[in-house]
Order: sequence, then C-alpha cells, then structure tokens
Amino acid sequence: MSICDEKQSIATPFKTINKTNTNELIEELKKLINEYDIKGIIIGNPINMDGSLGRSAQSVNDVSNNIDKAIDVDVCLWDERLSTVGAFNLSSQLDVNVSKREKNIDQNAAAFILQGAIDFLKN
Repeated sequence: MSICDEKQSIATPFKTINKTNTNELIEELKKLINEYDIKGIIIGNPINMDGSLGRSAQSVNDVSNNIDKAIDVDVCLWDERLSTVGAFNLSSQLDVNVSKREKNIDQNAAAFILQGAIDFLKN
C-alpha cells in the first residue's frame, strides 16, 4: 500500500497489507481511510503483458467490486504491468541494497502504481 500527499503530487510507500480474506481487507481499509482521511483507492490491475485479462485480473476485479460496495470512497483499477520491475529498477538507481529492495518491493510497487495514476490524472 502507498499513500499520497493532499496535493496528490507524490506517492509514498506506506505499508504491506496481507490479504487473508476480503472482509478482513475491507475492515483494514476502513480503519486506514478513517485514520488518514483517504479520499480514494487505486488498486493495481494485473493485466497480462499482451493486454488480456487472466485469472488474477478477474480475482482483483471481484475484490475491487466488493471493496467498492463496502467503502464510501472512489475505487479505481490501474494497470500494474511492470510496476514491480519499475520499482525494483528505481530503488536500484537510488543505490538501495538488494535485500532491502526485495523486502519492500510490494510497498514500492504500490507507490509506483499510485504515482502513475497521479501523474495521469494531473495531465
């Protein structure tokens, strides 16, 4: 998970939420929305490299629909292709050691996805 500033300029890695089931995920998101005054949720959509939607994308779509029904903020799917690679490469350019890169890859990939959405919406 990542969050952005109020001006919606910079995405920052925040935390990893381990989804055990959808209801627990929704409850965790509700707490975070209230605590941090979150206005919207961007969910990474694992589209296949050829643009097709596989099982993972369908699963994410189902979870996203459940979140959208249960939470009173906007929910949007965002193409996450190459986000892990991009986050890993960026942390490499910042000279972060490999073990730390791998440890935080989910948070960094989430920030990479959110930053892409922010940049798109700004333009």
